[in-house]
Amino acid sequence: MVTTRSVDGTGIAYERHGDGQPLICLHGGMAPRQYWQPVRPYFDEYGVVVPQRPGFGTCLEDPAAIGADEVLNREVRYVRTLADAVDGDPILFGHSYGALTAIEAATGTAVDAVLAYEPAVLPDGYRTEADLADRMATLVDDGERREAVKRYVEQVLHPDGIDDLDTWLAEWPVWPDCVDLAEEVVRMNRAVERYRLPAGLDVEAPVLVMTGTNGPDFLRESAREVHEALPHSRLVEFDGVSHSGPGEAPERVSEEVRSFLRT
Repeated sequence: MVTTRSVDGTGIAYERHGDGQPLICLHGGMAPRQYWQPVRPYFDEYGVVVPQRPGFGTCLEDPAAIGADEVLNREVRYVRTLADAVDGDPILFGHSYGALTAIEAATGTAVDAVLAYEPAVLPDGYRTEADLADRMATLVDDGERREAVKRYVEQVLHPDGIDDLDTWLAEWPVWPDCVDLAEEVVRMNRAVERYRLPAGLDVEAPVLVMTGTNGPDFLRESAREVHEALPHSRLVEFDGVSHSGPGEAPERVSEEVRSFLRT
C-alpha cells in the first residue's frame, strides 16, 4: 500500500499493479479493495491503481467525522487528488457507488475515459420512497450490524432473492469485512438517496455506462438516465449479469471495456 499526501494535505492510500497508463478502480459501497482481483489479469498493459477509499479500512481520514451530506464530495475530492498524483491522464473504472464517484470526479479533472458499471443513482420515482439508510441505521443502533448489512445485500446485490441467504453469506469471503463497514454503508446510502442526477453531466471524456439484466430494475433505469445525461457515452447491457458485474463476469465486462478503450 502506497500512502502519500497532496499539496493541500489530502491523504491518499492505494495499491498499484503494473507500469502502464493508470487505470483507477473504484469499488462499490460495500466491497473491499479485493473486489478488483478478478478484473486485474485482463488489464496487464495498464497500471491498475486500487485506492483505499475513505472510510473503508486503513485510511488517512476519520470517517466518523464526515456527515452524510459530505460523503460524496469527500470521495470525489479523493479521486481527483489521486488522479492528479499518478503519471498521465488516468482512466477511471467504477462499480456502483464507485461509478457515481468516477463520473462526478471526471467533471473536474482530466481523465482519458470513464468506465461506469451501474452507477449508484436512484431514479426520482424510486428515490422519493428509498429508506434503506434509515432502516440500516436503526438496526445498527440496536446492535444488529449483520442484519443491517443483510438488508443492503437483499435490496441491492440480490433483489430477486437468494436461497438460504445466511448460508450464502457465511461462505462469502468478504462478508466479515462488509459487516465491519456497516456505518460507512449507512452514510453512503444516505448520500445516494439525497443525490439528484442533473439534466446534463459536464464530462468531456468518453464514458462507457454498463448494466446487467439481472441487476435491480432501478439501477438499470438509472444507468440509462446517466447515459442520456452524458455528452459522450455508450450504453452496454450484459444479459444474465447482476449488479456485481465486474466481479461476477470479469472476462465479459473486461472485453467490452477493452473494445471501448480501443475505439
